[in-house]
Amino acid sequence: MSDTYSYSALDQKCANLIRTLTLDAVQTANSGHPGMPLGMADVAYVLYARFMRFDPKMPNWFNRDRLIISAGHGSMLPYAILHLTGYDLSLDELKRFRQWGSKTPGHPENHVTPGIEVTTGPLGQGCGNSVGMALAEAWLAARYNREGYPLIDHYTYVICSDGDLQEGISHEAASLAGHLGLGKLIWLYDDNGISIDGPTSLAYSDDVPKRFEAYGWHVQTVDGHNMPAVEAAIRAAQAVTDKPSLICCKTVIGRGMPNRQGTSKAHSDAPGPDEVRAAKINLGFDPDQFFEIPSDALAVWRSIGERAAQARVAWDDLMARFAADDPAGAAELRRCINGELPPDCELALPTFNPADKPLATRAASGTVINAIIDQVPALLGGSADLTPSNNTMPKGADSIAKGAYGRRYIRFGVREHGMGAAMNGMALHGGVIPYGGTFLVFSDYMRPSIRLAALSGEHVIYVFTHDSIGVGEDGPTHQPVEHLAALRAIPGLVVIRPADANETVVAWKAALRESGPVALVLTRQAVPILPPSDGLLRGAYILQDVDKPAVILVASGSEVSLALDAAKALADKGILARVVSMPSWELFDRQDDDYKQAILPVDAPKVVIEAAVQQGWQRYAGPVARFVTNERFGASAPYKDIFKHYGFTTERVVAEVETLLRESN
Repeated sequence: MSDTYSYSALDQKCANLIRTLTLDAVQTANSGHPGMPLGMADVAYVLYARFMRFDPKMPNWFNRDRLIISAGHGSMLPYAILHLTGYDLSLDELKRFRQWGSKTPGHPENHVTPGIEVTTGPLGQGCGNSVGMALAEAWLAARYNREGYPLIDHYTYVICSDGDLQEGISHEAASLAGHLGLGKLIWLYDDNGISIDGPTSLAYSDDVPKRFEAYGWHVQTVDGHNMPAVEAAIRAAQAVTDKPSLICCKTVIGRGMPNRQGTSKAHSDAPGPDEVRAAKINLGFDPDQFFEIPSDALAVWRSIGERAAQARVAWDDLMARFAADDPAGAAELRRCINGELPPDCELALPTFNPADKPLATRAASGTVINAIIDQVPALLGGSADLTPSNNTMPKGADSIAKGAYGRRYIRFGVREHGMGAAMNGMALHGGVIPYGGTFLVFSDYMRPSIRLAALSGEHVIYVFTHDSIGVGEDGPTHQPVEHLAALRAIPGLVVIRPADANETVVAWKAALRESGPVALVLTRQAVPILPPSDGLLRGAYILQDVDKPAVILVASGSEVSLALDAAKALADKGILARVVSMPSWELFDRQDDDYKQAILPVDAPKVVIEAAVQQGWQRYAGPVARFVTNERFGASAPYKDIFKHYGFTTERVVAEVETLLRESN
């Protein structure tokens, strides 16, 4: 593409077509958000007409440019563009905007609509995702590009709003991106000064350009309706290779609606037939036509899609030549792109000796990471400034830094929410299996990102350490109580709380095999090492059995050892107990009914032991059960003292069993 281009009335017509399709879709649905698509149509047209590399016939082509609609309420903007450029998104789908079963949901969902990169809607999330995408691009480029083979070479663009930039996560994301100097990250800011409540001045007076300059960004301000100026700004942003870029696009929200543009009424809801009609006249379209797509404008849009796809053809040829020169490197890259684990990588997993001294599961996790990091090239992770506590850094690894992107460890900083969103972006970019560590109690700070990872089915691995009141002296602010229940409540998230070092090994095996998000929940305190078993892969298994057990002790994590001690004490009293380790509800739920009944017979008396709230355990405990759980916040003291005072003792478990058996007879 040349550096100069003369925009014509036809170009404006192409941009206005985004506007009229949006108006018709929102009005037909009688709901939606027309303001952003109408305001950013000119910017989006320039981006696609002059810059974007993509292939409508192969939406997942790996070296495509990525566009994230962080202002996800404006979903009709990408839907209109995807249809017009030739993606598998029919006009009928636009007519079914926001309806049951359509490919055009109210906010973009990457697993629903071909060409949508990221599931967005909660403001700021797309900004965080974009940092992960840009980081993944930089990391893969540093690892696999060779002279003459720029295999990984694309941009990550974001359309963000005033609301995105007000959300705290955008501050975390922008700070990290500026620190790392992610030069192929470009945010297009819909700077229209309007939000739902009215003018943004009601609650927002940031000097955004200065703020981003302070983060280390390259910043420009342009008229978002001046196409040549927008093009020049994007070219200038691309020319800056050592800083991310923010382009503040001064726009009019709802541009084209004569009575609503520039006001909060343009943000959301159907504008009404009269306003739609008047807007179409304003925009040069027939007010009596609905979902009209003039042939001359469609021809331009389709030519954009066809021209952009040529880059994919050239890339395929480049990959073929690279494979001929470096078969092993090409095979490794393709495995990463396809999300495939290397053959036999699990052979590197360690085994721990039960005769050895007790070991914290967080320490065992660190040993696993050291063992597999070189065997799983796609594995890349870090910590939210808790590296020594999370044990997430491989021995001898260097930290990624500005200009040094090929290293194996990420310093996310004290940015849990930003870390979670960046991990989602890395996973959605592809080629990377991201992991990130923090304390379990701080999963609260990143919960919105965890939820979106589960909604989108993103393969991310959370390393949550310091999993209970066993944290000890740091006290209740750092001792998770309700967090296991909160994570288990998220559909699609696999939560695994291993009992010891050997279960931790299998937990990592499960995490690598999963296609969606996994939360590893690990102890701070040392716990006894148990005999190796792959039982964890089925969610729950019999760790210790007896003939005709009178009771089943069910536990997870560090409390499994307590269950074993209690079983021994019960045996001394003539009471036979089966001990079941249940590290993952989600994995257990996948098993067939026969297996579930064999492990946890519905009517068998059970005592559940877990240093967390009881919530949710009832479904596994059955009608005859008692609970040794924790229904209050923790305390500041040595962890052994806390466990004693909170009743996580052999004596308490024995007493609960005796009471249960007495009451059930």
